[in-house]
Parts: sequence; C-alpha cells; structure tokens
Amino acid sequence: MAADLQPRSEISFLETFFCSALAACFAEFCTIPMDTAKVRLQLQKKAPVGEGGHLPKYRGLLGTVATIAREEGLAALWNGIIPGLHRQCIYGGLRIGLYGPVKSFLVGSDLIEDTYLFQKILAALLTGAIAIAVANPTDLVKIRLQAEGKLPPGVPGRYSGALNAYFTIVKQEGLAALWTGLGPNIARNAIINAAELASYDHVKETILKIPGFIDNVFTQLLAGLGAGFFAVCIGSPIDVVKSRMMGDSTYRSTLDCFIKTLRHEGFFAFYKGFLPNFGRLGSWNAVMFLTFEQAKRFLFGTA
Repeated sequence: MAADLQPRSEISFLETFFCSALAACFAEFCTIPMDTAKVRLQLQKKAPVGEGGHLPKYRGLLGTVATIAREEGLAALWNGIIPGLHRQCIYGGLRIGLYGPVKSFLVGSDLIEDTYLFQKILAALLTGAIAIAVANPTDLVKIRLQAEGKLPPGVPGRYSGALNAYFTIVKQEGLAALWTGLGPNIARNAIINAAELASYDHVKETILKIPGFIDNVFTQLLAGLGAGFFAVCIGSPIDVVKSRMMGDSTYRSTLDCFIKTLRHEGFFAFYKGFLPNFGRLGSWNAVMFLTFEQAKRFLFGTA
C-alpha cells in the first residue's frame, strides 16, 4: 500500500483541505503552549558581557512555560491561538490539499505510486511556499500576540485581540506590513513543509514495506514524529530569523537579522528553543497526521 497523503482519487481537493485544516487546528490547540515558549526563547536576546551577568528570564521549555504561567496566568500560554487557528485553516489546508495534485502534476497520475523522494520534496516545497504566501498575515499576528509578555500595571497591550491586531497593523504600518517577514517565512515554511510532508510520506511508505506493519495508529505516530524531527533540524535557523523579524521591527531585512544574530550571539543562537521546537513540532506532527488520517477514514471512508 502506498503511503500517499492523498492515495485515492475518491477523496477530492476540498475533502482533503477540510480534513487537513481540521487536523491542523486540533494539533495547534493542543501544542500552542510549547509554541509560545519557543517564540519567547527565540526572541530573548543574549545579554552583552559586562552588564551584570543577569540570568536570562526564560530557561528551557518547562522553565519558560512555568514562568509565563506564573507571571501572566495559564491562559497566556494560549496567546495567539485565534490567529493560530486562522493560520492553520488556510496554511494547514492548502499545504496538504495541494500536495497530492502538485505531486501528480510533477510525476503524472499514472506513476504516482513510483514517486521518487526528490519529487516529493519538490512538491512539498511548492505547496508550502504557496500556502504561507496566502497565510502570512495570520502568522504575523500570531507572533505579535505571543511576543507580548507581562506589562506593568496600567500599561495597555499593543493589541486587544486578533482582529484588533490585524486592523491596528494595517492602520499604523500599512497593508503591506501584514506580509512582514514573508521572505524568511516562505523559506522556512517551504523547507519545513518539505521536511514534514516528504519525510512523513517516505517514512510511512518505508515502514509499510516492513513485514508485519500495517497502516495503523502506531505507524502514523512513528511517521509523524519522524517528520517533526527532520523539520526542526532543517528549519530551526530560518524559524529563529522569522520569529525575530516578525516580533522585532528593528531589523532592516532577513540578511540584516541573520548577520546581527550571528555576530552578537553566535551560531547556536539559530538553534535557540531547539528542544521546545522539537517538542512542539514532534508532538504537533504526530497529532496532526494521526488526526488527518483518522478524519479521512471516518468522514470519507478512505483506506
């Protein structure tokens, strides 16, 4: 049995879009506390030497989650959930919904079961880039809301909510500001999408060739965790640059952000939040792909 994300022609683009958007939203809700911790760690800048040697405010995944919950309340861990769900409805639906058709276009519908790994990667790169180009405003608002920490008493936040953030950004910074960080975001999501979809597709296909394995929950969980691991290893540096550009308007360009981060904080700054990022993406992919596969079977009876 081929481990394709859209293995039967009986499931349409709209049905695939619905299942993937539903699965992505469920995974987002379950794992966004780890994503909030990851964003705070990535935006935390290294203190210059000689400034009192203060310890960083956020230290590690659990420490960051505990600090946010203690200082801002448990609900703060779900900051950005509304634009996060907006993002997943658009990006999550498009990137998987388009993957099957684009792969079929690249290799031909008659040869879909003999797809090479590089063709899967190319298809996922294209669908990831297209999907995030549409969904970038939702990503920007999500990052802005997650980046806000606890404010002094009487000091209002920049935004009162997701919709207010969209309108405020357009009013104060212009419509084009909603696509701030589009360059690194396209690079990041195209690469991570390729790592996730191509690796899930390929790992699952490989597992199913092993005697005794079938397309069940255990196989889907293994393939989902593998997809998350590859995605974090490959995409972490771009993810850091994207988070910093969206959360801090002082950088002039993607290259400026990259150079300043490398110069002031060193290479390993690009892997800040690696463990929470893997905790987030590993669990996110496991939940998302499992929900996606089960939703297809339950709603549309696919094999």
